[in-house]
Amino acid sequence: MTAFSKVVERLGGDFPTGAFGRTYRIWRSVADFSSVLTWDDLNTVIGRGRLEPPRLRLHRDGELIPWQRYATAVTTRRNVVWQRIQPSRLHGQLHDGASLVLDAVDELHQPAERLAQALEEVFRGRVQINVYASWTATEGFGTHWDDHDVIVLQLEGAKRWRLYGPTRINPLHRDTEAPEPPADEPIEEIVLCAGDMLYLPRGWWHAVAATEGRSLHLTCGLQTTTGADLLGWLSDRLRTSETVRAHLPVFAPPQEQAAYLEILRKEVTDALHDGAIRDFLTARDGIEPGRPMPSLPYLDAVPARDDLHVRLTTARAQLTNNDQGQVVLLAGGEEWTFAPPVHAVLSPLLDGSSAPLAHLAETSGLTVGQVAALITELVNANVAAVNEP
Repeated sequence: MTAFSKVVERLGGDFPTGAFGRTYRIWRSVADFSSVLTWDDLNTVIGRGRLEPPRLRLHRDGELIPWQRYATAVTTRRNVVWQRIQPSRLHGQLHDGASLVLDAVDELHQPAERLAQALEEVFRGRVQINVYASWTATEGFGTHWDDHDVIVLQLEGAKRWRLYGPTRINPLHRDTEAPEPPADEPIEEIVLCAGDMLYLPRGWWHAVAATEGRSLHLTCGLQTTTGADLLGWLSDRLRTSETVRAHLPVFAPPQEQAAYLEILRKEVTDALHDGAIRDFLTARDGIEPGRPMPSLPYLDAVPARDDLHVRLTTARAQLTNNDQGQVVLLAGGEEWTFAPPVHAVLSPLLDGSSAPLAHLAETSGLTVGQVAALITELVNANVAAVNEP
């Protein structure tokens, strides 16, 4: 099993109903996570990319360190100003207790992207993966809480997590009030070692520091899906109703206002049928824009080459059959209807995997040219990409 499949496996069983959204969960010795990210990978990403603050940033004792202490402003010949990392200054800040943070490494490093896609399949929401590196026991952020759930993978070294629990149940990014600070003593103290994995729900106060020596871990932030999201989606769907589109009876007598509210209440209640959550998730899966990837050098059409590899750019495309037995693909906010053999072309790609055109043609009974034409349509809609082996 790969590290990705081992992570996904741990998130099955009783985790969805027993811990998700409720309490923390720790798994020991899950896998060797070096296949996701190594120090050399991190050096390459930092050294070759223009990762300006705040995407790459340093924290110490809960304070953001000004970028001028580890980077230099550079003006290009085209008068573009950017901040170039100075390795010696960066090393000095990290030696003095700073923690390094790199946001959205899944957009910069393909194995991290694969992990994010695997988690997006499980949780049916967007996942962003951040890198955290530290060399001392100094806390980078102090005691804090996050407005989204997280999955933490300890890649190297060890991190001590002090968990204080929530002081406000299910706090939101846009909320009516802020959570109160926690009590002085944590309710739990755990140490994550290389290969360990932690789940922490949103709103749980925590403080994190390396135990000794260097530490490298990934935090996978999960898109929060709440009743507010369901109601927002429902509100948009109800715009098809004449009742919802009508003027509010602001100047009507009380009995007419009550009659309007009764009609509106019935329409909202009907819309909140037992399958509403399923319909909402399916609709959101279908509009997920995915991770944009060009298919250069092929500008006009995907050539009918056996060895070209294709993959979908979203791990949450929906593939179903309609009443006529046709194959229906819902992805990137668009819908396609295909003949039944196309199911064998698309189904191996739904989890984000890639496959050569020749294999997809063989399993579907179509020609490579027919598969290439189909994929061209999806590439032009930004929901598929091709690349040479």
